[in-house]
Amino acid sequence: MSIEDKMKATAKDAEGRLQAAAGDITGNDRMKAEGETKQVQSHLMDAAGALKGKVQQAAAAVGDAIDDLAGKGS
Repeated sequence: MSIEDKMKATAKDAEGRLQAAAGDITGNDRMKAEGETKQVQSHLMDAAGALKGKVQQAAAAVGDAIDDLAGKGS
């Protein structure tokens, strides 16, 4: 996950926490739910970033394995 993506996810989480707290304090259930939704979105952004990193690592490992096989065949 890039630093920019991590910052976006962290900002989304903070925004969600503030909105949920404001909704809770004011008794506005819709605002609270929207804030909680933003927090879930931030967690999904983190998970997607982690998955992206794992896929990139796996792709690099496959590429290295292919290179190793190609080198042994020479």
